[in-house]
Amino acid sequence: MRSGTVAASGLLIGFALDRWLGDPRRGHPVAGFGTAAMELEKVTYRDGLGAGVLHEVVLVGGVVALGAAARRGVRANSGARQVGRGLGEIALTAAATWTVLGGTTLARTGREMADLLEAGNIEGARELLPSLCGRDPALLDADGLARAALESIAENTSDATVAPLFWGAVAGVPGLLGYRAVNTLDAMVGYRNARYARFGWAAARTDDVANLGPARVAGVITTLLAPVAGGRPADAWRAWRRDASKHPSPNAGVAEASMAGALGVRLGGRTEYRHGIEMRPALGDGPTPRVPDLRRAVRLSEAVQVVSVLAAAAIACARR
Repeated sequence: MRSGTVAASGLLIGFALDRWLGDPRRGHPVAGFGTAAMELEKVTYRDGLGAGVLHEVVLVGGVVALGAAARRGVRANSGARQVGRGLGEIALTAAATWTVLGGTTLARTGREMADLLEAGNIEGARELLPSLCGRDPALLDADGLARAALESIAENTSDATVAPLFWGAVAGVPGLLGYRAVNTLDAMVGYRNARYARFGWAAARTDDVANLGPARVAGVITTLLAPVAGGRPADAWRAWRRDASKHPSPNAGVAEASMAGALGVRLGGRTEYRHGIEMRPALGDGPTPRVPDLRRAVRLSEAVQVVSVLAAAAIACARR
């Protein structure tokens, strides 16, 4: 069985598992990695770039090595039996893919947020928001909650689905696990605050590099699929080209601007985080997003995810 076919099959099965099961409610491996990273931080933390580089190399390198070792173990245990070896690698790739994907839970949470806002349950929506992003929900009204959720769905469609599938297609199990480690560390320490401005520099920059390709793949797919959300590809393309570079993130700007253009809404503006307030540039044209726009964003996100896994499987199949 060709390695490309094995990788493609594993990616497709893992994606199907994510669609069927979503994230594990208990004992999620990513949560376990986060706990290990926090414990290591107690040892490695110093207010300096070098300490942050060491923290990143140890954790990401360890995860990539673990993925490579697991793949070698499957191949060694299967011996010369090509069918058994192929099935073992498919199962390993599928398990790794399911572990690192978060698209189904993202869409499910987006719909739940829309339900709460439609019911007028602002407090419930505020309680749910931290599962989507790091905004301060206490400062947000219904429109602010809808905008925060929509921006998170736009960014995490890339981060939680397109990017891991991209790296899985390119580098197999080590790519899947390594990307999720990079993205998780960025979410943990990649902040520009007093504690992490220097220590978290390596995590933030590594995440930027890892997402350069995937974010633009996500932008292209979002642009092409704009009609799924009632939008026009030309509007999504125009918002991307005009506004993405204004965003402080080289990758989130692409995901959010193309989504804003596809939906015909304007994202950005005053953004309240627990560590302070940021004034984000406007992305897209049109009104501030409301609950129906959030539902359209979820629909578009799910369509982007499906096309992404098909593209990833095609890329994997092209590998020898």
